[in-house]
Amino acid sequence: MKCAASVAAVEEVRDGMIVGLGTGSTARHAIEAIARRIAEGLRIEPVATSHATADFAASLGIPVRDFASFAAIDLAIDGVDEIDPALRAIKGAGGAMLREKIVATAATRMLAVADSSKLAEQLGNRPVPIEILPFAQAFVEHRVRDLGGEPALRRTMAETPFVTDQANFVLDAHFASIEAPGALAAALDACPGILAHGLFLTEIDALYVAGHDGVSRRERQPREPK
Repeated sequence: MKCAASVAAVEEVRDGMIVGLGTGSTARHAIEAIARRIAEGLRIEPVATSHATADFAASLGIPVRDFASFAAIDLAIDGVDEIDPALRAIKGAGGAMLREKIVATAATRMLAVADSSKLAEQLGNRPVPIEILPFAQAFVEHRVRDLGGEPALRRTMAETPFVTDQANFVLDAHFASIEAPGALAAALDACPGILAHGLFLTEIDALYVAGHDGVSRRERQPREPK
């Protein structure tokens, strides 16, 4: 289903676009679909949200540009961990939420891709990933607990701390419920030591979601300024 939703989203890609490629298993389906269209003659300038995405795109023959050269892009396509009816989402299971948020904010249009299992009436079933400066780990953990969350340092299979492309740590913060995602996002944004979090509340313009009945598209209504 994720593949079907990704293929539908990639239909929005047009010749000459600068396109942001997301990170994670769902984004890989979109990258594969883009590779097929490039082989058919599509001409775009892709940018990647992670080293892993850049490497995967290169393995498919997609030449990735350095995002540092772009102040804005046309379109971004990425998966979500959880998304509500207002197209507010939790992202970051792949550990690239900082770069993903920058690319999504720079995009004129941001597309989220998901299967129906990612739909939620209210955010909070999935933890909120938080990229932190390692220096501030204990301080940020304390602040997250004050906000009602239970932070857990993300670790690798070898039980060492997971390290992002920016050499930072990730806390996965579990909240019993997120009744006011805007207030939580603002509190996290205001905490020194937090570099990014996985609450994507205004960035997503449309959702392509696949279920047993096929793929549907949902647009943000009304569209909020980025």
